[in-house]
Amino acid sequence: MTDTASHWLPERHLGAAATLSHADELIGQVSDLLLAYQTQPDGVFGLCEVPAGSFSRTVVERVAPIPRKVPLLVADALVALRAALEHALFTEVEFLDGAPLDERAARLVEMPASNTYEKFEEWKRKGIRDRPPSLRDGSELVRRIDRLQPFHLRSNPQMHPLARLVLLTNHAKHRTPAITAVRLAAMYQDDQIPRSLSDLQPRPEEPLRVGDVIAETPMGTRVEVTLFPTIGINRPGTDRWPVLMQELDEISYWVRTQAVQRLLTGMEQLDPALPTRYEIAVGHQDERRAISMGSTTSAASRHTQRLTAALARSRLVDIIGQIEGSPSHKQIAAWLAQLTDEEVLDRQSRLKATHTHDRAIMIHNIQVLERLRDEALGCGRDE
Repeated sequence: MTDTASHWLPERHLGAAATLSHADELIGQVSDLLLAYQTQPDGVFGLCEVPAGSFSRTVVERVAPIPRKVPLLVADALVALRAALEHALFTEVEFLDGAPLDERAARLVEMPASNTYEKFEEWKRKGIRDRPPSLRDGSELVRRIDRLQPFHLRSNPQMHPLARLVLLTNHAKHRTPAITAVRLAAMYQDDQIPRSLSDLQPRPEEPLRVGDVIAETPMGTRVEVTLFPTIGINRPGTDRWPVLMQELDEISYWVRTQAVQRLLTGMEQLDPALPTRYEIAVGHQDERRAISMGSTTSAASRHTQRLTAALARSRLVDIIGQIEGSPSHKQIAAWLAQLTDEEVLDRQSRLKATHTHDRAIMIHNIQVLERLRDEALGCGRDE
């Protein structure tokens, strides 16, 4: 974001950028907890083999409890995202009407989340006598609110980001914080490495529980598999458990890049959007400049990179350690620890995946691993 990029953001709405920044900081705190949880030494869950006739079943033996602070922070982040919309709407109403609202009119200022056209029409008729002029049917502001409504997503309005945001925040405020649980997002046999995770057969969208059978193989057969555990969040009133960080990212992205902009300007997605985060822990003489210097990388995107790098470090320790002449696992881990996440991912990307025992690829990977081994050895000599 540059100094001229926030030209569309009115001075009266600079606080919306601060609220969005606060929400991203909260999502960042969720990320910190999840990263520690998902990379714990004993793993997120444990498995055991249970004989079943001529087969052996791989059964979930334990699931590590998720810190209670995770759903509490998730609720705080979602409430902050909703506040960014509600506060912006209230500020805009007072600006358009040119005066502070009285108590009865103020109670009618709200961002509806209507799954049907009929519900939205009901909202427009609510308290019509006390409704602020700028929120009456036919106004420009009501037209902007209309365009943000879930019922426009005709195929599945419940999946609209605003519908999800209101569902989750209402549940958090009036019942309980969002329920989170471990999910097994994907798995594959190590001799059938996919080209990408999108090629994998999707797993059931449900929590992983002790006693669940995740695989069954003939007795005496050993099959190496790679598992991808993740943390899901329950959509209240449904049996859906989408990936937590992805849900937060989708909702926060919509609020930041579409909802706030459309509500304040009436225009479609503007480029560039507000930053995901800027420094709000200190006061600024020039708030707009501080906003312009903010980050464009979301907490969820940073989480994906950090988690991917953490898993890459663990994998590289194991496979480099198998190369002849390699230093100890401890020394390899120490070398990888002093690399940035970007540097670790770069080194992992040098290895080629294969679905078969392709000799050329195998030779290439061995050569790459030998060079990485030498890097690790060099790190030890530098010390």
